[in-house]
Amino acid sequence: MAEVGDYVEVKTNTGLVQGILMPSNQEDVVIVKLDNGYNVGVERKDVLSMRLIKEKETAPETKRVSPEKKKGLKNIVVLHTGGTIASKVDYKTGGVTAQFSAADLIEMVPELQNVANVDAELVANMMSEDITFDEYQQLISAVEKHLKNKVDGIIIGHGTDTLGYTAAALSFAFEKINIPILIVGSQRSSDRGSSDAAMNLLCAAKFIANSDFVGVAVCMHHNSSDDYCAILPGTKTRKMHTSRRDAFKAINDSPIALVSCSGKEINFLKENYSKKSKDNELIVKRGFSEEVGLMKSHPQMDSKLFSFFTKNYKAFVIEGTGLGHAPTNLGENNLRNYEILKDFISEGGIVAVTSQCLFGAVHTSVYTNLRRLVNIGCVFCEDMLPETAYIKLSWLLGNYPKEKVAELMKENLRGEINLSRTYVEKFIE
Repeated sequence: MAEVGDYVEVKTNTGLVQGILMPSNQEDVVIVKLDNGYNVGVERKDVLSMRLIKEKETAPETKRVSPEKKKGLKNIVVLHTGGTIASKVDYKTGGVTAQFSAADLIEMVPELQNVANVDAELVANMMSEDITFDEYQQLISAVEKHLKNKVDGIIIGHGTDTLGYTAAALSFAFEKINIPILIVGSQRSSDRGSSDAAMNLLCAAKFIANSDFVGVAVCMHHNSSDDYCAILPGTKTRKMHTSRRDAFKAINDSPIALVSCSGKEINFLKENYSKKSKDNELIVKRGFSEEVGLMKSHPQMDSKLFSFFTKNYKAFVIEGTGLGHAPTNLGENNLRNYEILKDFISEGGIVAVTSQCLFGAVHTSVYTNLRRLVNIGCVFCEDMLPETAYIKLSWLLGNYPKEKVAELMKENLRGEINLSRTYVEKFIE
């Protein structure tokens, strides 16, 4: 009798399926992990027979030996936070879980040892949807600690779903830093043949080892093939697809550089980027206020929602429609929304406005409705991403007097606002 973890051959009405027998939460479905890493489900009524090919093996524990540091190579630290980039199959549940230790990241990509001297540290082990501002503080502290050891660069392994938030948070927190910090994720776990984990990590290390870039950026697949990874700006990057390996795109901006997977080639697409200097001064502003919200504008927004935000937050971002619209103009309820915002701002509250359109910018002068919001003190955030605006507003409230926050929201501090409008306004497949 085959057991979970055994390698089996399943004969069905339509053919043969070979792979590892997985747990199933449905009694009438048999799940097999194919050799290519994908799972296939077969209804039990269609199973003609199941043959055991090989019993599962328990791998013996091996003692890990830290690799010797090589002269001439730069020193990179991988900070591990969890997510798909550190995920593998858990045969107890049949799912993918973040259960690698930090050292497993190095073991997963042995080529890293030829690019740089790599150390690793476990900061957190969680999926990115669970990350809070507390984890931001842990990451900031970890970076500060390793800077004292004169590390040449840092890679942060991170789950993809909220990777953009963390990239923005670290971009703002490190006002001045003279090393590169690359945030790396993986859309597909390392047990799958199409995993992008190894390539993303390797390209990040190559970029750190062979470029003069400093600051915070994201390193992910540039396209669906394994040719290049893109180095993306920390405050302008967004996950644009649930599962594609090239899901991350620079919005209203372009990648900083492309890194070849097969060689050392680095093609800079921007000339104006932060470069390494002799000045090693570190300026960190690590405060993040928890009293900030993010509201999405939509039809039928009841005044109770506006009241909730104004009563529970000191500031919030409205992800408006189009050029920055919110339901505040026509009808008793919508006019009530307007009055609630007006009272909130007059009492010291801050309301920032972005657009759900992502590409393009909000505008204050096209429609009367928008001018009405400007007149009561709403802050329009140009082409800033909603999630970046949320993080920036939280960071500003955590580090500056409240009376300065509204003005600083309109200033381009870390590349979060692009006034040139020279970007290509479409998502390229």
